[in-house]
Amino acid sequence: MDDTGAEVWVVDGANVVGSRPDGWWRDRPGAARRLHTRLAALPAAAELVLVLEGAARGGVPEGVLDGVRVVHAPRDGDATVVAETARARKAGRTVHVVTADRELRARVLALGAQVQGPSWLPDPEGDGQP
Repeated sequence: MDDTGAEVWVVDGANVVGSRPDGWWRDRPGAARRLHTRLAALPAAAELVLVLEGAARGGVPEGVLDGVRVVHAPRDGDATVVAETARARKAGRTVHVVTADRELRARVLALGAQVQGPSWLPDPEGDGQP
């Protein structure tokens, strides 16, 4: 994916999945796959980066899959979101981070990113939940 000058959307997978009480905690890899599928269905207007941590990493392999770059956080998903944001900002790109985590929001705003809540992602079931 060409990453010069384009927008980047960095998705905090754990936070977005956790915003929807659909039983995700019983199957974290499955929840990660469902989120990836939802992201892959979006129009390809920007680079999409999905950060996964913990057991959720088992749901989607790292790398580019169906137009979404999946990054496996080695430990802390928030630190990986911040690192991805910093990398893209250093390259002069506009970055949007999708999360509702207040601490993470403050960290990426300080880097010059914009922040969207999990409701940014269209609801697959039409029930108003992200």
